[in-house]
Amino acid sequence: MEHQCGLITGDKEPVPLKSISVTLSIDDFVAGVSATLNYENKEEIPVEAIFVFPLDEDSAVYSFEALVDGKKIVAELQEKTQAQSKYEGAISQGHQAYLLEGDDYSRDVFSCNIGNLLPGAKVGVTLRYVQELPLDTDGALRYVLPAILNPRYQLSEQSVNSSLNMKTPIVPLEALPYTLSMVATITSQHGIERVQSNCSLSPIQYLAEDKTSVQVSLAEGHKFDRDVELLIYYSEVHSPSVAVEMGMQDMKPDSLMGSPSAMVSFYPDLPEVEGSRACGEFVFLMDRSGSMGSRLSHHNDSQLRIEAAKETLLLLLKSLPMGCYFNIYGFGSSYEKFFPESVLYTQETMEEAVKRVKDLKADLGGTEILTPLLNIYKGPSIPGHPLQLFVFTDGEVDDTFSVIKEVKLNSKKHRCFSFGIGEGASTSLIKGIARVSGGTAEFITGKGRMQTKALGSLKFALNCSVEDISVSWELPPGLSASMLSSEQTVIFRGQRLIIYAQLTGTMPQVESSGKVCFKYTLKGKSLENRVTFSLQPKTNASFTIHRLAAKSLIQMKDLGSHETSDGEKEDVLNISIQSGVLSSFTAFIAVNKELNQPVQGPLAPRVIPRPMTFSYSPTLRKYRSGYRPLYKRRRGKCSLSEDTLSEGHDMYAYVCGKAYVSLDSMEDEESESKMNDSESPTKKPKLQNDHKVFGENAILHLISLQKANGSWELDEELTKILGTSLEDMKEANPAKDQDPSAWATVLALLWLHANGKDLKCEWELLERKAVAWLHDHADSTIPMLVQAANSFLKLSVTPDDLVF
Repeated sequence: MEHQCGLITGDKEPVPLKSISVTLSIDDFVAGVSATLNYENKEEIPVEAIFVFPLDEDSAVYSFEALVDGKKIVAELQEKTQAQSKYEGAISQGHQAYLLEGDDYSRDVFSCNIGNLLPGAKVGVTLRYVQELPLDTDGALRYVLPAILNPRYQLSEQSVNSSLNMKTPIVPLEALPYTLSMVATITSQHGIERVQSNCSLSPIQYLAEDKTSVQVSLAEGHKFDRDVELLIYYSEVHSPSVAVEMGMQDMKPDSLMGSPSAMVSFYPDLPEVEGSRACGEFVFLMDRSGSMGSRLSHHNDSQLRIEAAKETLLLLLKSLPMGCYFNIYGFGSSYEKFFPESVLYTQETMEEAVKRVKDLKADLGGTEILTPLLNIYKGPSIPGHPLQLFVFTDGEVDDTFSVIKEVKLNSKKHRCFSFGIGEGASTSLIKGIARVSGGTAEFITGKGRMQTKALGSLKFALNCSVEDISVSWELPPGLSASMLSSEQTVIFRGQRLIIYAQLTGTMPQVESSGKVCFKYTLKGKSLENRVTFSLQPKTNASFTIHRLAAKSLIQMKDLGSHETSDGEKEDVLNISIQSGVLSSFTAFIAVNKELNQPVQGPLAPRVIPRPMTFSYSPTLRKYRSGYRPLYKRRRGKCSLSEDTLSEGHDMYAYVCGKAYVSLDSMEDEESESKMNDSESPTKKPKLQNDHKVFGENAILHLISLQKANGSWELDEELTKILGTSLEDMKEANPAKDQDPSAWATVLALLWLHANGKDLKCEWELLERKAVAWLHDHADSTIPMLVQAANSFLKLSVTPDDLVF
């Protein structure tokens, strides 16, 4: 009887990757990560282990090494095609070789190859990277170790060679054949209040009495079946700071890595100044691909992505100012738009849009985002109404550089606010399109609400923009600063701004200080922020600031091998090689030539399973144990292929343009229909705080009744929410000679404050619109109306609670 050894895939092949161990060090707002992949070949033949995995696109990967029989083999960063050729040559000669490279079409996908892993051999490969950590709107510092890497829609024929299109064994998330361990040490001068995670953690250990250092780890036996998210809350996060780091001693003094580098964290103290109420063209581009029919997270009670999208669009529509222009696009394999071109925001156009939003479904197939973007950009500009584009997608696109380039080409005439929906959303796409257009990027995972983040971005879009931005330095004679960051064109209230600079010249021998000044203009008024800092550089063995600065430079120029100009490609290559930071044009390569005898015979490829999240939709069958992709060999890689469907398989599914087949028998169409019904939007899951979803939520229902001008009507629909009768409501009106809409609007606002306070950030903008309407139509009677509304509804909402 044959026995399988070790962990196996659905193809009955052993999995050589046994575990992943991560050491995370967070110092204030920067993370340093060391991830070790532990392999063991339990087969009787040599294998090539191939692991495709995601990393945040802001990650600056600077080190790759292998530990074999106690010997460390350090990889060298080389030009990518040379490294690939060297790897292929080494394994063909029977040598053990290691290759780490980024994908040619997306900055957040990497592949690790181990060639000629001998029978019984154990190898640990370690990659290291540093990363800036973003701040959430609630002040939490957010670190994500991504696990989920879903198949992505193929935008072009050239991207067929993306590593995402390799044949990858698929297993259920709960059966992923390797484990993850992670230990995180967090240090901050600001003091650490708490650490939260979407995964089970060990008890937090404070390493210092003043709570400036803590250690936390994942619970033992954690499967790498979901993104690991840490939310770190510091006591104070809005203090500006400057850190100066010593350069490498063996590099030229005035070079990128030889000179000291500075990292400046600014928190511009911007007043909240609204722009013109009637200014702007707002276009909402909503993903309606089949994957939007799945849930926002792995929790069974989390909301369906398409339902969260519909609620979000309703809130956005109700929050727009009168006089602006708007349109809504839905996209998948094709796209649809509500109006032929953007229309004036009126009661009639808003009502039509709301009606169509309620009928939206995740029924447009794949994720072809480039075509609707091109249609939006070719539309005529509306004088006095700058374009503000809101993009909502799960980001399952393989050629992200093509999309980023198109957004960049049109960056002068618009800002793009992007939202990554669910685990597996491409950070390369979401962050890239926001960065090149001066917008913001948000990710909706776990218990995060799309509605909250979208309305926060709309507030940014409606606020006055900062102009005439400049950064100046006051340094001792003989010392100067050169900017390494891209020119800042847009700043939003409450956001952190990070600037990198290279200090060249003679550093002072005695203790001294410098100043950096950030100047800008807001509504014609000149403002500035200054920070004084020590000019005594600190040493750092990882050269974290230098490598983050190099990554910033690379991100400005690197759009992949097919979208980057020859001149900028050369710049990226030079920066990458000098700094040791991986780019689209470089790869890490290491060869172990010290094997007693070169490996003979054929080399068996073993592609490591990676976690994916799928849910049932009309164009996507639900994954179960035993699914595997069809594939064929293409240019040295195993690629998915649709032409193998003719082999007689009786059931198949298309996943983002890729063909998959079940090894087990599928349920019949009747059982599929039942499965579809069980996940249909008609069966509504519950939201946080026990608010029901679209159509059943009293708060959303009240919001849906608001007029485009901000007011509510005194009618039967309002009485159903307030729990009273129309006759009683009219009788309690203290200003019967006025427009009754004023009384209805005050009642609605007070009810919102009493019943929806925990979601105020989602209806704050439409409240402002309502208040502006009240001031225009019932200004002198507002205090009397508020007092009477409190008495009628038996509430105690004070005028201070409102935005009057």
